[in-house]
Amino acid sequence: MSATLILIIIAIYFGILMLISHIVSKNSSEESYYTGDRKSPWQIVAFGMIGAVLSGVTFVSIPGMVSNNYFYYLQFVFGNIVGYVFITYVLVPIYYDLKLVSIYNYLETRFGIKTYKTGSMFFLISQSFGAALRLLLAAKILQYAVFDAFQIPFFATVIIILALIWLYTHKSGIKTIVWTDTLQTFFLLLAVMVSIYVVKDSLSFSVSETITSVTNHEYFKIFDWDFNSGNNFFKQFISGILIAVAMIGLDQNMMQKTLTCKSKKEAQKNILTFSVFLAVAQFLFLGLGVMLYLYAEKFGIQLDMENGNFINTDNLFPMLSLNHFGIIAGISFILGITAASFSSADSALTALTTSFTYDFLNIQSKTSKEKVKLKNRTLFGFSAFIFLIIMLFSESKGDVISTIFKVAGYTYGPLLGLFLLGIFTKIKIYDSAVPYICILTPLVTYILNYSFINWYNFDFGFMNIFVNALLTIICLLLVKKKDTALNPNTISK
Repeated sequence: MSATLILIIIAIYFGILMLISHIVSKNSSEESYYTGDRKSPWQIVAFGMIGAVLSGVTFVSIPGMVSNNYFYYLQFVFGNIVGYVFITYVLVPIYYDLKLVSIYNYLETRFGIKTYKTGSMFFLISQSFGAALRLLLAAKILQYAVFDAFQIPFFATVIIILALIWLYTHKSGIKTIVWTDTLQTFFLLLAVMVSIYVVKDSLSFSVSETITSVTNHEYFKIFDWDFNSGNNFFKQFISGILIAVAMIGLDQNMMQKTLTCKSKKEAQKNILTFSVFLAVAQFLFLGLGVMLYLYAEKFGIQLDMENGNFINTDNLFPMLSLNHFGIIAGISFILGITAASFSSADSALTALTTSFTYDFLNIQSKTSKEKVKLKNRTLFGFSAFIFLIIMLFSESKGDVISTIFKVAGYTYGPLLGLFLLGIFTKIKIYDSAVPYICILTPLVTYILNYSFINWYNFDFGFMNIFVNALLTIICLLLVKKKDTALNPNTISK
């Protein structure tokens, strides 16, 4: 595809985002950036969240990863669904009853100010790295497809993307994002459906033959019962539950959208509906992955290999879409990856800005002029921080999605431990000890995983979040105050 044509498509797409931003920003209040005025239709929020969660990483990584990880990712997805049920009926009621803007304020009401600040800081670190890694992949694809042709360096590409996101989000924040994410989810899902159709047609398959070719393929292995494997069913399923709770339910980014719904019941409908559609979308991406490898095999397309395994699998979908599938599929792919990159990065930056200004700058007590100044400075600061992380990881290889979940196990583990202990017990702890515990437990988790791999050939895999959270809870119990007891039947508020 012509780089000029792709650039024109991106420009038109961005123009639509700006138009939506202009319309939504009318009659915005000071709180619109943070709460969306709590008037968002739950159906719109649910659909838009699909794009934010899938992001460019899922869009590109999941199809490519089936060659080395088969359909084992579905074990993780099954666990996610259980995690979403927990979010729906446990976390959402707590957040609504406390009327939270920053969800980490719950930790202050439960344990104290230092625990609150620690929880928020771990989110800021987690979300910054997660957002950067997601945006890195999309930026690399846009660099390859567009900006290389104009001899624009990669660092400038990243700056351009971040600047565009700032333009349509800086005024109304989450209020705008709820609606722009809807458009972006549509284009993301359209891209995968068009790609499936194009590959099906190229392979001369009927719909039934397509289903049969996927389900009978050697990559269609859903369950791994090898206990030592990082893809073991129980490891994947349990980690799927915990990571869903941590990366959705304890994530300001995702919960900020949910809390814009009009009521608790509508927010719960949002989470349940979103979880079903997300699971279906992820299955489609895995199925597309098998079809992409069938396509490459039939037409003799050489893919990168090392020691008998495919490498650089994140390049598979972009390479075929832009060079082999034709102009319609190429356009839909560019729209999909652009939508995915904007959808994940815009909401992440808004959530980071919200969390930092509420949790550390006490913005709610400032004047209107001070609020605008602090918000804009914070937004710029996190944009710069994400830029630096992207440049640091710009030479990394392998599928990014596995890296994100591994990092999440270390950064979200302490958050998960804090919230679980707070929700299911009445224990009081020494607040001043919490920051040290939350720094120590990820380090111990890393050492344990490294040791088990070398001593027993046993990989925790994504289960490092379970180990991390468990160690956090054990350490917190060691610093509990006297005369407090477990009460699993009570949810503290």
